[in-house]
This record gives sequence, structure tokens and C-alpha cells, in this order.
Amino acid sequence: MRYYLKDLADVIRSKNSGPYELTFDIMFKTEEIYQRVAQAGVISKDAFAALYRIPVGDVMEVVHFDPAKAIKVTIVRPVCSGDLRETDVYGAQQHAPLMDFSFALDGPV
Repeated sequence: MRYYLKDLADVIRSKNSGPYELTFDIMFKTEEIYQRVAQAGVISKDAFAALYRIPVGDVMEVVHFDPAKAIKVTIVRPVCSGDLRETDVYGAQQHAPLMDFSFALDGPV
């Protein structure tokens, strides 16, 4: 079955992780959903790079944080925070592509 991340997560957000990095937090509604998504590996460096149209090498880490039922992804910021070309100095609006991220999981969740 195909799912949208926005339908399975309680929280999808982005934020600064310093002037040269952005961090994305995805927190799931239940332990079962979190485990299914984590074990399927659908949120990976490759998937994130494709979604954000950045080199895989710019995806610094994908961390599964079991106590919070969360997956955290950190990327190299395309433009340094505070640069004249920057349009989101706090990094708080960069999560939008994740809202339409879809993927397949075996069976219903």
C-alpha cells in the first residue's frame, strides 16, 4: 500500500542546526507506525537527496531515535543562514516537500 508521510506522522518540521546545516524531524503517531517506516528504510539518504534535489553527500545523517518514535535527518544547508540569498533564515519552512513524500509499505498500517 502507498502512504503519504503526512498521514503517518504527528510532527514534520525543519529547523536550523547551525548556520551550515538544516535538521528535519519526523515524529510518528504510534510505535507500530514508527517501526514499520524505520524497518522499511524508506527515509534514507538516497530518498532524501532525491526529494530535495541535492547530492547524496549533502545528506549528513539519518538518525532513528526510538524513545521519541522519530527519524531525524540533517543536511548541508544550500545557502548559509543569514546569507543575502537566504530566504528562510530559521530553516522553519524547509519541511514542505516532506508533506507530499509518499512510499510503499507492505499491508495496512
